Amino acid sequence: MNRRLLALAGGLLLALLAATGRAAEPTALDGYLAGMNTWSASFVQTVEDTTGKRVGTGKGRLIIVRPGRFRWESTPDGAGDAAQLLVADGANLWFLDTDLAQATVKPLAEALPQSPAMLLAGGQDLRRAFGVKSDGRRDGLDWVQVKPNDAQSDFSEARFGFRGQELARLLIIDKLGQRTTLQFSDVRRNASIDPALVRFQLPEGVDLIGRPVVP
Repeated sequence: MNRRLLALAGGLLLALLAATGRAAEPTALDGYLAGMNTWSASFVQTVEDTTGKRVGTGKGRLIIVRPGRFRWESTPDGAGDAAQLLVADGANLWFLDTDLAQATVKPLAEALPQSPAMLLAGGQDLRRAFGVKSDGRRDGLDWVQVKPNDAQSDFSEARFGFRGQELARLLIIDKLGQRTTLQFSDVRRNASIDPALVRFQLPEGVDLIGRPVVP
């Protein structure tokens, strides 16, 4: 998964899992958000182009800490130990590509303009930023569809799949029709998380592009 898709998927899940919603018609997602403070899970990911052809696979782990922090680490299949790391520390978004020995940083507001991550960072509520509705049952999962109200968003649609009371799958469709699917396992909700995991420390010998803002 490339850097843009990493930011999109991580930012979307961070925003929606950490948001609060006022639901005229409550969905499984609304119930899942209630009382959420931290969230973490392992995942496998697949990326398909507009024809349904698989163009990428990988695995990783996502950690969310409210407010405004997440850690997304993924390794594309066939990349060996070369991981990609995306960290939002509440003020900045950091991206580390270990294969290139290069890191980039941008203020969070600039890095994810008009994206779901700003829902959390700006304190907006779920129903003001997104259209949310139940989307039936398929593949043994209960689905919730989420669409951004802002036409400038980087994605056109996301679908959250629940197995019982637990989030099992996330499908993101970008504005060009590319589909990214995350299959979750080892989900931990409101478990204790080391704060160091959502801070970024530049590794020795890695070049930094950009300048972080001070919170």
